[in-house]
Amino acid sequence: MDGFRQLRQDLGRGILLGLEFLVAADIFRNVAVTPTLEGVLVLGVIVIIRTFLSMALQVELEGHWPWQRKPHEAPAS
Repeated sequence: MDGFRQLRQDLGRGILLGLEFLVAADIFRNVAVTPTLEGVLVLGVIVIIRTFLSMALQVELEGHWPWQRKPHEAPAS
């Protein structure tokens, strides 16, 4: 079962990295071409959707929100 968990985490990290590259590519494409209001709005919607997907995938992989401490970490004193 440990091999399955490692494969799942590696696959999830690969998907997260791919989403980051896609967001960067969309931003670059929007800047390289003459930006229009419609293009900027579409880009904004795409970035919001991909950010939500990235956060949901990160919660699934790590078991906590990105801004929360890991469950086994003690608060710093």
